[in-house]
Amino acid sequence: MTVIDLGECRGDTTPDPPARRRLAGGRPYRSLAVLVVALVTLAGAAPASGRVVATVPGGRADAAFVSGDRVYVVQGPDPQRGVGRQLVAYRVNPGPPRSLWRTLLPGDGVASAVWEQGGTVLLVGRTANDPGWETVAFDAGTGRVGWRQPGVAFPAGDALVVQQFDDREPTRRVEVATGRTLWSGPPLDELQMSFGPAGVDRLVVVPASGPAEVFDAGTGVRLAARDLRPGELPARPRILLTAGLLLLVRDAGGTVAGYDLDTLDRRWTVSMPLVGRAEACGRLLCASRQTDGMWAVDPANGAIRWTDDRWAGALAAGGGRLLVAANPPGTELAVVEEATGRLVTELGDWELVPQDETDGRVIGIRRGGDGRLLVAELDPAAGQARVRDALSGAVGDCRVGAAVLVCRRVDGSFGVWPMGRAT
Repeated sequence: MTVIDLGECRGDTTPDPPARRRLAGGRPYRSLAVLVVALVTLAGAAPASGRVVATVPGGRADAAFVSGDRVYVVQGPDPQRGVGRQLVAYRVNPGPPRSLWRTLLPGDGVASAVWEQGGTVLLVGRTANDPGWETVAFDAGTGRVGWRQPGVAFPAGDALVVQQFDDREPTRRVEVATGRTLWSGPPLDELQMSFGPAGVDRLVVVPASGPAEVFDAGTGVRLAARDLRPGELPARPRILLTAGLLLLVRDAGGTVAGYDLDTLDRRWTVSMPLVGRAEACGRLLCASRQTDGMWAVDPANGAIRWTDDRWAGALAAGGGRLLVAANPPGTELAVVEEATGRLVTELGDWELVPQDETDGRVIGIRRGGDGRLLVAELDPAAGQARVRDALSGAVGDCRVGAAVLVCRRVDGSFGVWPMGRAT
């Protein structure tokens, strides 16, 4: 095991790197909390069919997750039968769903995420005991429990980064199949993570005083070290990581300084009072205020291209346009021009579906006038919602992957519908 030594920093030098590991393309990880409710306009009539393509057994206390052509159902305990929680794997595409295996889950808790990575199924959830979160790994072919560790696992290329919610415990990169620690780094209270297409790609340590450090999440190599606040009193700074930048909120929240994430060279400083969050939005950086409004910023030089008090943030980008949510969050959506912020169209009423996998599409649902659940692809480039299906008997609680959509039905079971691209 290689341990990153965080106690020594000499200028911008880097320690001898451990053996490099190839960063493979993987399932992007999305945060469990998402801005979920939105409004868009219908484009075209609802489909006439809406039949259930497949049904996966389930109860009202169960939860379903999508990974490739599989649906994983976490079943709650059944005290009457003396059976604890179970994880059941179904293959759902093509053909009718087929149960592959079921296995008892260790301990009590609530699952927050289930996905498959490199022949291993990972389940992350809350537990009834300290430290409060754990990750359990299963063989994707048999369902056999492989390993179990405290903390939350995040995909990171061909491995995982496991973060424990204990200020004394290090963050670790672990092997997917075995849970073996490949290297360990800083604990939670000193660490932030940056995400790329393959999951966690950078680990950033910004202490109350002294140099900030950036590590490659795949290799453990230190990429940069620099004191971002020389001569200032010790205080834990507020940091945002996005779009290849480290954003340092300064002057009691009045200004933001942008640093290149891999070198910690400062690119710009700009006045943006009360910034709450920031995310990449097309070729720009969208920064949202803690109160109302957002800025669209050039990430290269910090130039503010436009600002608008109506929007809480951007949800998607395409064709030089942005899908934006209005203030207060969760009440209205619109499409605006990325370069200027000019309103293209105000949109209709949808709820965003949580994504277990993504291929760049944004999927929304809403209740139709006939009681069926409408499913639409929300396309900022076209400025419309392409209605894909009208689901009979679905009550919501949906999740979507690249291949299928899963929604809870009235009886607690899960309907499964294909998610081929619209023409």
